[in-house]
Amino acid sequence: MKRPFLFTVLILLSGCAAYHPRPVVPAALMNAFEARTLASPDLQGYIAAHCGNGSACAPGVWDLKRLTLAAFYFSPLLDIARARYGSSQAAIQSAGQRPNPALKFPLGYTANAKSGESPYTFGLGLDIPIETAGKRGYRVAQARQISNAARAEIGNVAWQVRSRLRSHMLGLYAATRRAQILEQQIAAQQQIVTMLDKRLAVGAASAPEANQARIALDRIRVNLAKTQRQIQHERAKIATVIGLPVDALANIRIGFETFERIYPDIPAADVRRQAILNRADVVAALAKYEASQATLQLEIARQYPDMHIGPGYIFDAGAEKFVLLVSNIVLPLFNQNKGPIAEAEAGRTEAAARVNAVQTHAIEATARAVQDYRADRGNLLIAESLLSAQKRQLHDVQKGFAAGETDRLTRTLAQQEFYIQALIRQDALLQVQRSIGQLEDAMQRPLSATDFPAVPETEEIKR
Repeated sequence: MKRPFLFTVLILLSGCAAYHPRPVVPAALMNAFEARTLASPDLQGYIAAHCGNGSACAPGVWDLKRLTLAAFYFSPLLDIARARYGSSQAAIQSAGQRPNPALKFPLGYTANAKSGESPYTFGLGLDIPIETAGKRGYRVAQARQISNAARAEIGNVAWQVRSRLRSHMLGLYAATRRAQILEQQIAAQQQIVTMLDKRLAVGAASAPEANQARIALDRIRVNLAKTQRQIQHERAKIATVIGLPVDALANIRIGFETFERIYPDIPAADVRRQAILNRADVVAALAKYEASQATLQLEIARQYPDMHIGPGYIFDAGAEKFVLLVSNIVLPLFNQNKGPIAEAEAGRTEAAARVNAVQTHAIEATARAVQDYRADRGNLLIAESLLSAQKRQLHDVQKGFAAGETDRLTRTLAQQEFYIQALIRQDALLQVQRSIGQLEDAMQRPLSATDFPAVPETEEIKR
């Protein structure tokens, strides 16, 4: 009798999970982080699997698309979001579990048993819990919708990572272009200072005029130093967003083609539609609303009591009895679960309000983004028109210099004016690209993935 019992116990215990420690060692984490590199074979495989056949994923140039995939691979924020989704998936399994039956061993002793009768009572029985009114199904539905919200949150975090990466790449692009123009300005201003010093020596220029030229040269040098510091700062920020050490970006070629394209016009209705269909926070809010509906259904179902069925065998003072007990039926005398039902109804109302608030925010964000883009694009067109006029003026001055009609100082001053206007135009382009980022954030979708036509900025300048 003992052996079959022990065998049954061993079979039941063999299906139990065992604890396996997984310690977190800070030193090991630091070593793993410092070993990260964009040349990792695992990263290259991930990029190849998710990049498709687009030429933007060609090796050698790390543009926004490739660096975004690297950020998706390394980002600790996405690791947290994925882990949270894994927890929600496990919660579905927990919600779907059926309650286990329980063994019952009734034991008793009759103190005044009759002579010849056994004073002992013992037996064996089962307690089988039965859930009613579909409670298990509602729990599973609730857990699945919460899991759907967690999955949408992965998309939301992924977009935040991409948005931050684009912002810092745009900052790096703008600083790099600005540094190039400032270096040309310094060269031109140095020539101006040299020429004015020579004129001052022969009495053809005043000392204040020469001093003003030196001050202007020093100011440009200070601006260049600030811009170069910004370049290093933006590179460090890019590495942080991706989840890499700063040195991992030291010897890579970063492509800025994304920031050299603008869009002639963007229909507000299309942007609004894209936002409603693509924003992960809208999807997550809808999933949470569905979860609140399942919660309300579950609380309504809890008005109906569960029951326990207990078949068993009892040896009672020599009499053998087979019993079937129906027990643990809660009588709804003092409450009918009205409080939790009211809470669930209020929670559903709150979830619906959140859906409306998220959608309203998305609509407002798209409207504001379209307005800002149109205004900034108008400013860019004005700046480009002025730059074109300044370029023609410089061309005329250079022709005059070649013909001997103007001197070298006049030509160099015209070059300096052209560089100043080029900086103004570069700032206008930067603002347009920021507006494009604002549009993409409103939709949570790259403009390059939409049907909106883009044109290279060189074509826009020609207009």
